[in-house]
Amino acid sequence: MRKTKGFTLVELVIVIVIVGILSIVAVPIYRGYTRKAMATEGKALLGAIQTAQKIYYAENAFFFQQSTATSFSSVLDVDARSNKYFTSFSVPNATTAGFTASTTGTPTSGASGISLTMSATKTGAPVMTDSGLQD
Repeated sequence: MRKTKGFTLVELVIVIVIVGILSIVAVPIYRGYTRKAMATEGKALLGAIQTAQKIYYAENAFFFQQSTATSFSSVLDVDARSNKYFTSFSVPNATTAGFTASTTGTPTSGASGISLTMSATKTGAPVMTDSGLQD
């Protein structure tokens, strides 16, 4: 009697079905994690703006306002030109009580559609909101 080696067609089909099911579940989860990882660059940028605003407020008794989106502010000394996903920011609302800063993902990068906003006051902790991230 001859002994055969290898897999049967049924065994191969079962393995392919299992791998397909795993990839259907894993790919969306992976994309969500990568988008959250991209958003950390934007959160770091907003943190740098917050630190610079605190220094600016200590020197001038009011917060700096930058209505148009920019990638560099010499007043705040914040530079986003070397960032990969979040290369511009704006500070459209600034008063003596607080400020709001925002940044949006670069359209040509994988961070397209991700927006981050931080609202801070001179005395309280900043509040970060985001949109475009999957939970």
